[in-house]
Amino acid sequence: MRFAQRLKRRALALGAAALVLPLAAGLTGTAVASAAPDRHGPVRTVPHGGFQELWVPSSMGPIKVQVQWAKRGGNAALYLLDGLRARNDANAWTFETNALAQFANDNVTLVMPVGGESSFYTDWQGPSNFNGQQITYKWETFLTRELPDFLAGYGVSRHNNGILGLSMGGSAALTLAAHHRDQFKFAGSLSGYLNISAPGMREAIRVAMLDAGRYNVDAMWGPPWSPAWLRNDPFVFAPQLRGLSMYISAASGLPGRHDNPVAPIDFYNTANGMALEAISLANTRAFQARLATLGIPATFNFPADGTHSWPYWEAELWNARGQILNTLNAW
Repeated sequence: MRFAQRLKRRALALGAAALVLPLAAGLTGTAVASAAPDRHGPVRTVPHGGFQELWVPSSMGPIKVQVQWAKRGGNAALYLLDGLRARNDANAWTFETNALAQFANDNVTLVMPVGGESSFYTDWQGPSNFNGQQITYKWETFLTRELPDFLAGYGVSRHNNGILGLSMGGSAALTLAAHHRDQFKFAGSLSGYLNISAPGMREAIRVAMLDAGRYNVDAMWGPPWSPAWLRNDPFVFAPQLRGLSMYISAASGLPGRHDNPVAPIDFYNTANGMALEAISLANTRAFQARLATLGIPATFNFPADGTHSWPYWEAELWNARGQILNTLNAW
């Protein structure tokens, strides 16, 4: 009888273990037979150069961050920021471009945060009251404190970083680099809006954010006369960019080799992309003149054709790649 009871207890213990182990694996996101734990930080579940999705704690709740680890275990990182219509399932650099392939053999970790539609990757003053937003965006805090602290556990430097984005993300990249010079050595803006104090720009941003998720811009930086608008205007804070390696581009807005509209919706999207790129070009030219008056060097590129669309930003990322790797010593 006692022997039978011992067998029963052992069977129950094994059954409990069978339930607990899969649950633990699901919570950590790793299989039981993953790589040996790193005593100095979290566990990478893929080799150097591999792709991994992390869930990073933040004041906004867990944020998905997609990463491609440095090929040879280097500590440099390049943050790639999305555009105004950023999705909640994936950063568009991972599926709209070949960014992963471009840096596949380089010693730099690509860091691609997911989400942040209409956020300008900034700390908002409150949740948007037009769309029932439940949280207050705190993207600057996340990208400059919470995320680098988390990545440091994987051996990614808090200081040897670059940041690049397109459109909304381009403006944000320069803003974050200007206010966090200890973190970023390089900043890139592709078709960004770099003179948001120009006539009509604040109204245009208001309309764009309403269209992309019904976000109320007043919840972001307050009314148009608020000082927060100036803090986030590259044209205004340009002196703070002195000594920073920069790559900045905007195309003419004229349709190019990647614009081949066929259906009516294609013609609409092309016309919209032409208008958005023309505005970006005007902003970027003004910013170029501003840096010139300050004697601050930067790499500028103004392609003769191209609209506000991903194939052109993919090409510009490739053009910036050498400068990024040189700045971060990440070849």
